This record gives sequence, structure tokens and C-alpha cells, in this order.
Amino acid sequence: MKYKIIRGLDIAGLKVLEPIVRLCYGEEPAVQLRKIGLFICVPILTFVVFVAGWSYVGPRHKTKSGEVPGPGRVVEAWNGIVQFASRENQKEVDFKASGKRREAALADVKTKLEEVEKFSRLSTERFGQLEQKRNQVLEEALAPYLAALAMKEREYEANAQSRKEKLLAKAETIGPSDVEAKEGYLKLLQQDLEIADVEATHIQEMRSEIDERRGEKWAVLEQERKRRNSLNQMKQFLRKRESFLTSENLSTQVEKLNIGMDEDKRAFVAAVAPGEMLSLGTKVIRSNERLMKTSESKYAKPDTFFMQIRTSLACVFLGFLIATAIAVPIGVLCGLSDVFMASMSPLIALFKPVSPLVWLPIVGIIIGGFELQTVDSNWGWLATPSFLASAVTVALCSLWPTLVNTALGVASIDQDHVNVARVLRLGFWNRLFKIVIPSALPLIFTGLRISLGVGWMVLIAAELLSSSPGIGKYVGDMFNNGSSQSFAQLFVVVFVVGVVGLSLDRIMIVFQRLVSFDGAATAL
Repeated sequence: MKYKIIRGLDIAGLKVLEPIVRLCYGEEPAVQLRKIGLFICVPILTFVVFVAGWSYVGPRHKTKSGEVPGPGRVVEAWNGIVQFASRENQKEVDFKASGKRREAALADVKTKLEEVEKFSRLSTERFGQLEQKRNQVLEEALAPYLAALAMKEREYEANAQSRKEKLLAKAETIGPSDVEAKEGYLKLLQQDLEIADVEATHIQEMRSEIDERRGEKWAVLEQERKRRNSLNQMKQFLRKRESFLTSENLSTQVEKLNIGMDEDKRAFVAAVAPGEMLSLGTKVIRSNERLMKTSESKYAKPDTFFMQIRTSLACVFLGFLIATAIAVPIGVLCGLSDVFMASMSPLIALFKPVSPLVWLPIVGIIIGGFELQTVDSNWGWLATPSFLASAVTVALCSLWPTLVNTALGVASIDQDHVNVARVLRLGFWNRLFKIVIPSALPLIFTGLRISLGVGWMVLIAAELLSSSPGIGKYVGDMFNNGSSQSFAQLFVVVFVVGVVGLSLDRIMIVFQRLVSFDGAATAL
């Protein structure tokens, strides 16, 4: 069993956990503990040091969006993202609820709303009391600083008036043709302006110090502010849920329209006059159209962060499949034929270094030339020009590692395998699928792994520029928002992109290890 577990960890690229398995089975404890300390504890310690340094340095750097958020604020931003997605999902469920399920949900919402409103009132009162107390304490603490500021302002104002009077008196003593005296007078004016600037700077520094002290936060007050805001947000959410369970509920709207339509039909059946029949018949048809349209309506759910991750993953996989479909056949032909390799080398060397920022507008214009039909479904975004342009850009930037590795793998096939194929008189397709591709698979998957990583890195920039509804668009929206909360959410994106990229790499490692016959290590 031990060796099966170790083999599984090796295939998954988690060979770093092997010492723990061996230690559990009592195999050389001293050696395994040393390996655990070296390959597990040291990286964990490094990460802890990184987080500690980030916590210390980040909040001390000020930007136009506020201070750089530390780990705590990033965690809060992540919780906010998760909460927003959860609440949107709940509102969608409420919109579709019907029957006893809707009634039970509505009763639960009303009970929670009463409790939240009660706590919200108490929190608002407590916040007002704490704010009033803080202002009183702050005014008492700032009183000496304000008095010193007022005294300095009066002193500097008196000094300025005194210097002005002296300068005026000096000017009266200077004759109209006394050039030397006038040049000296200019020097006196320059000195007066310099003194005035120094005094103004000093006053500004004193005011800045007072503003800084006035802006100091009370931990208790800030904690109560967060609690009050959280309760207000919960109150708004519950009120919106109540609305989706009553007036805006789908089943409720359909029921009201059905009742109105039945009344219109009865009136139409009872009508006698031709004009009345015409108007009532038209009303019945319009009512039926509204009923059909309403019954097919869907909740207008905004894109949550997790929906944007789904879009980005779909985009990168589509681009990866396109890149694989192009790169593997061309790479095989390059490996099999020196002439084909020579003919393709200039194109590979020419297009390989091209940036996605160059490819994206070209691809966008080309795709824009096609008439794409709008698909009215949950997956309609797959057929949007921005999504397709991002996917094709990912493909154009990520196909080169697969192409080069495939060509290298095919070209380096053991000559004995080729000789066996000749002896057996295998045809081209038999040689290709029974000898060439199986032998080159390890290197092909190495290229695929690199291509997927490149595609994931390219994707964010492509989505940012094309406004495709993925993580890139989320980054652009948060950047344009410019608030401190949005700044923290950008840090969340960094870690999410890293975790998703790591997961994709682990998946490719599993496939790579499954087709690797030499047992060589593939994971770093």
C-alpha cells in the first residue's frame, strides 16, 4: 500500500509529500524528518515570512487608492466576494421559488428582517454615541494644537503687516532715478516673500498634523462602523429577498397575469358588439403574449467573480484546444520531414515572439467580420466576439511550446523503433499512430503543459483589452473603480489566478506522468 501511495503522489506531482508517507510507515524516521523539515517546513516558513513582511510593509505605503492592503484586508475582500456571489445565488432561487417553498422562505425572511432591523437600530445608536464621545475627546486633545495654530497665525499675520509697513516706508525713501537703491529694494522684497513662504509652510504643517490627529481611528468605533455597515447590507439583502418572494417573484407574476387573462377571456366571451369584441380580443392576445414572455423570463443575475472564473477557464481551454489542434500536426510533420521543418522555421521564428497585445486587435477585427448569431441561453457568451477573440489570441500565443516539443519528440524517436516499423512494413498511418506519436508523447505533453501555462498568463491581458466577461474584465473594472476595497480585490485576483494556474499545471503533470515511460521527474 505504501508504494501505491508513493506512486500516486509521484504521478500527481506531489512527490514532496513522500517523506510523510514513509515516516508514517516507520521508514528511517531521522532521514524522513530531515526531508520534511527541508522540503515542507522551510517553504512554509518562507511563506510565513513573506506574509509577515507584506503585513508590515504594505499598510505603510500610501497610494491614490489608499494604503496597500495587508493580508487581513485581502481576506476580508475575499469574504466579500464570496458573500456577494452567495447572495446573488440566493436571490435567483427566491425569484424562481413557488408554492409552499416560497411561503416558507418568505416567513423566514420576515423573521430575519425583524431581527436585523432591531440590531441595526441598536448598532446605529451605539455608533452615534461612540462617535459623539470620540469627537468630545478629540476636541479636548486638539485644543492645545488649535490654540497654538491660532496664536501662530496671529503672530505671522502681525509680522507680515509689520514687514509690509517697513517696505512701504523704505519705498518712500528711494528716489525715482536711484537704480542701485531699487535693486536693493528688490532684494528686500525677495527676502520678504521667502519669509512669508516659510511661515505659510509652517502653518500648513501644523494644520496637517491636526488633520492627521483628527483622522486617527478608534478601534472600537471602527469595529462598530463595520458592524453597522454589515447589518445595513444584510437588511438591504433581506428586503430584496422579500421583494423577490412577493411582487418580483416569477410564480407570483405569472399567477397575476393568469388571473387577468382569465378575466379578459370571460369579458371577450360575454362581448356582443363588434367593436367590443375587437378590442377585447386584441387585449386577450396581448395578455397571452405578456404571459408567455413573463413565464420564460430569467433572473437578471450579474456576473459574479466565480462566473468570471468559469468564463476564463472556458476561454483558456478553447484556446488551448485550438492551439493543440494546430501545433501537434505541424510539429509531427516538422519532426518527420527535414524539408517541412526548414520551410516552417522562418514562420515559427517570425510569429513566436509576437505579443498578445498585437494579436488581439487583429483577431478582433477578423472575427468582427463574421456574422455571429446571438444565442439566447446560459452559455450564449461562448459565441460573443470578445470571448472568441480572447480564445484565438490565447491559441496564437500558446501553440509554440507544443509545436517545438512535438517536433523535438518526433525527431528524437529511437531509430530501432523506426527500423522495426520498416521490417514490419507498416504503412504511414500505422507508423504514425503506433510508433511515432506514442514515442513522442512525453515531450508532447511537456509542450502542452507549458502551452497551458502560457495561455493562462496571456488570457488575463486578452480579456482586459477585449472586455470578455472573464477575470481580465474583473481586473479592469476594479482598477477603474479606484477604491480601497477594489484595491484589495485586485490582490484577491492575484492569489486566485495563481491557485488556478497551479491547479491547471498539476492536472497537466498527472497526464504527463501517465505517458512518461522513463520515470523522469516532471514537477518542480
